[in-house]
Amino acid sequence: MEAIFIPIVTVTGAFIMIVLLRYYSYLEKKTMVEKGVDPSLFTVQRRRGDLRAPFLFIGIAIGLLLGNILEVTTRLNDIVVYFSMSFMFGGLGLIAAYFYHKREDEKEQRD
Repeated sequence: MEAIFIPIVTVTGAFIMIVLLRYYSYLEKKTMVEKGVDPSLFTVQRRRGDLRAPFLFIGIAIGLLLGNILEVTTRLNDIVVYFSMSFMFGGLGLIAAYFYHKREDEKEQRD
């Protein structure tokens, strides 16, 4: 019976946290406007085309696929194979995203 309260409390807590963060962000911007400061000066510009997450997930998917192939073809421990391949190819995906963004930034600076 107590186990049913864990997901309820978790979801409720996450919802309350999101609402409070949005509310305090609104109050902060409202105070800035009242003081005569432009709130857009303090916003962080997100990079267009941020591909870190897709590269990471593609790397993990390739790692899981290769982990399955290694599990079937070799006598290695299945848990070790899946975790090692997932982490290795996930990291390679993040490295690929870094070099991709670096190349895009260099291309923008030349133009």
